[in-house]
Amino acid sequence: MSGATMTGMGASSLDHVGLCAADGPALWATYERLGFVLSPVNRQTGRRSPDAPLEPFGTANRCAMLRQGYVELLAVVDPSGFDNGLGRFLARYAGMHILAFGMEDAAAELERLRRAGLDIPGIMPLQRPVEDGNPALARFSRLPLPDAPEGRVQLVQHHTPELMWQERWMEHPNRAVALEDVILAVPEPARSAAALSRLTGQPFEPDLAGGYRLPLPQGAVRILPPAALDSVLPGVAAPTLPFLAGCTLRTDDGNAAITRIAGAVLREAPGGVMVPPEQAGGAALVFRA
Repeated sequence: MSGATMTGMGASSLDHVGLCAADGPALWATYERLGFVLSPVNRQTGRRSPDAPLEPFGTANRCAMLRQGYVELLAVVDPSGFDNGLGRFLARYAGMHILAFGMEDAAAELERLRRAGLDIPGIMPLQRPVEDGNPALARFSRLPLPDAPEGRVQLVQHHTPELMWQERWMEHPNRAVALEDVILAVPEPARSAAALSRLTGQPFEPDLAGGYRLPLPQGAVRILPPAALDSVLPGVAAPTLPFLAGCTLRTDDGNAAITRIAGAVLREAPGGVMVPPEQAGGAALVFRA
């Protein structure tokens, strides 16, 4: 057993980001046009609090699974069911509202966070089927950061990674292979950086664009003032703050495939090419060679 598993050594990776939409099929079709192979539609089941019963949620997702991390595409599919906060997110803007960091041991991390003074009520389980006709359930443990203004910010432990990262879902026509970083615009970068550092157990550092960068063993978060957005995501402005503005995806072919995809409207961006938010479900996608 590793030291991280025994003592709770903080987040190990940028696990995934999540985009929220009122119209799931439209969002999923957008990402397929951008050259992503998506996992099947999956209805989620979870608990509203650590001691509540498991129940079917009114939400479902499809995911663009990468060899490092993934992009979750989430929507309400049953308005009569619990929306797990999506209505509140969508009242702010359609786009990225979920920022999840990977952890190895939820119980150890819960102990670490409580020692650090965070009021974490407990471990929140979540599960969902992998695909229709398959009884296997993908299972997760979550530790959400309470009352995070940035969105649903959480630590996630995967109990069934083999069900999520399947080869058939990781060969994308656009050749995206890794989730490298997330760009977050906030009114007080120092405050947000300190909160994310406390949650992840990782130190932050100055970002060259202004604000701060939170590096992880895999991936990073850039926490920027809104005035710095245009320098990293040209033409992107925050509809409101805080704003999870976009993410960077590494490709394994020098960005050759994404420039040939007919459905991709691209702009030049530092380090690569960018699909602007209005063409990608509300969050900018930068493809980096």
